[in-house]
Amino acid sequence: MVVCGDDGLAHRLAAELRGVYREQVTLVVPPTERTVRPPVVGRARASALLDRVVTAAVNRAAGNGTSAEPAGSEPVLLEAAEATETVLAAAGVERAAALALVYDDDETNIRAALTARRLNPTLRLVLRLYNRRLGQHIEELLDQAAALATGGTGPAAAFDASTTVLSDADTAAPALAASAVAGTSKVVQTDGLMLRAVERPVPRPGETAAPGLATLALLSATPNGPAGGGSPESGEQGPLLLPDAATVRDAVGRGTVVLEQVSYSGPPLPSGRGIVPPFASLFSRRLRWSLAGLVGCVVALAVALTLVTGDHPLHATYLTLLDLFAINDPALGEPTGRQILQLLSGLVGLLLLPVLLAAALETLGTFRSASALRKPPRGLGGHVVLLGLGKIGTRVLTRLRELNIPVVCVEADPDARGLATARRLRVPVILGDVTQEGVLESAKIHRAHALLAVTSADTTNLEAVLYARSVRPDLRVVLRLYDDDFATAVYRTLRAAHPGASTRSRSVTHLAAPAFAGAMMGRQILGAIPVERRVLLFAAVDVSGHPQLEGKTVGEAFRAGAWRVLALDTAASGGAREEPAAEEAYEEPRQAGASGLVWDLPDTYVLRGSDRVVLAATRRGLAELLGRRTQREGAGA
Repeated sequence: MVVCGDDGLAHRLAAELRGVYREQVTLVVPPTERTVRPPVVGRARASALLDRVVTAAVNRAAGNGTSAEPAGSEPVLLEAAEATETVLAAAGVERAAALALVYDDDETNIRAALTARRLNPTLRLVLRLYNRRLGQHIEELLDQAAALATGGTGPAAAFDASTTVLSDADTAAPALAASAVAGTSKVVQTDGLMLRAVERPVPRPGETAAPGLATLALLSATPNGPAGGGSPESGEQGPLLLPDAATVRDAVGRGTVVLEQVSYSGPPLPSGRGIVPPFASLFSRRLRWSLAGLVGCVVALAVALTLVTGDHPLHATYLTLLDLFAINDPALGEPTGRQILQLLSGLVGLLLLPVLLAAALETLGTFRSASALRKPPRGLGGHVVLLGLGKIGTRVLTRLRELNIPVVCVEADPDARGLATARRLRVPVILGDVTQEGVLESAKIHRAHALLAVTSADTTNLEAVLYARSVRPDLRVVLRLYDDDFATAVYRTLRAAHPGASTRSRSVTHLAAPAFAGAMMGRQILGAIPVERRVLLFAAVDVSGHPQLEGKTVGEAFRAGAWRVLALDTAASGGAREEPAAEEAYEEPRQAGASGLVWDLPDTYVLRGSDRVVLAATRRGLAELLGRRTQREGAGA
């Protein structure tokens, strides 16, 4: 893997590839970089780098499964001002599996991508571009160039030469949404679903564990020992990934890691599709009381007129209204009581004019706001309060609504880019400064499930979170901060001050790195979940072309410790079938039919070539399944 960049994202991405996926990484950064933290990687001269790259290529060509870089060593660092053809060649792009170009400038990334595609037509490219429309065209262009250069030799070649264009907003949004909803980083998102890995302790005698979608791993036998560091000498047992049912049943004194789906089915937001708002929302409370008082005065005058003149109540009401609107004849020659009532009716009519004008103006404003922005409905609870509707906030809002999570947004800029999205999704929006008193209360922060602060100002996010914690100390909060060191310091302080609440402080580079790393591993990689010192990969795989899956039952295709079929993608398989979903707020249903994924596959189901499945696998198991060479046999699958 080759990573080229000029900011903290490049270093974070290299650490992600090395720490999670155990990949050999070459990092290319500018030599005069002083704006980010010093890289925690080993430095090497260009000559030594070339020797190592050539040695690794020779070893791979010889098929001995070894690498010049031993397992556990740090990435190789190459300092260069730009990713020119010479630099890319020195970094080993011609023999690399994937290249990530994460420079802050779009033009620099595009130029380097075109050069890299010419040097290696089968290279998997991952680009960081802010212009999403341009990114789509570049992605199509580079994929077409790869197909022509390779002659279109099948889906495997097309996959290896795939191009993925990402932006900071696209990569940060899923992680922010997951942190707000699930409160954990052990999350995989696929097909509109959010899946999390939950560590369950050893069940007590007579206690039955709640069911999950699948058991992913057995934890270490000795929780006080080093995680995953079990050794025969110490008698400890490390984590066991993807165990079979018999192993799980016979396991004694070991916790489990269970896959669960996170969903929300609490109080839903009103659809808001109608154009006529309810009567109560047309007028303010003060205006409604004024109207009620005037109606009471009219009724009292009509009753008094009936008693004074002896008229029928309907006729008396009619005369009172005529007097109220000053269109009746003067009561000359009438009894004194009738004359007094006429004067009182005229006075009430004068009071009615400003009230009617205010009612008309409020009604007009209500209809205008109903077509633009909504207000939080009464009784709303369990929602997510989203601060900021900028580039990242808009993507987070879209992602939360895809997961059917109720959201209330707070934005200070009336011209923010995300207001149009909020209007289209019928999401309530509070226009105001979150640092001002009463704004968060209007968003019903005291009944919210979580607070997501993603404005462009770090101090605003921090101030809003501190104020929200003063209102509700146990509130789950997630901050988006730019600097990684500052995010770490804020997280530690908030965690120490509020140990009973969930706090997540994330920098943009920290959020973006996992998505870029997953894209470098391939488009079918949905994500990775760490289990102690090991990691499980989740991938969407077409059954066709894989003899380990095609024509076999789900039970026969399962290989303990290597891979396990979790779900069938009926949308891709052409055999969609509906499944009911449980409705417990933020709980885990057994099936997820609305997403097109079927989780309750029986062991007797035969996998067809037209099927597409979601599976969990170890690194070594996925490499074997996809026909890739395992370069480091002892790196820990």
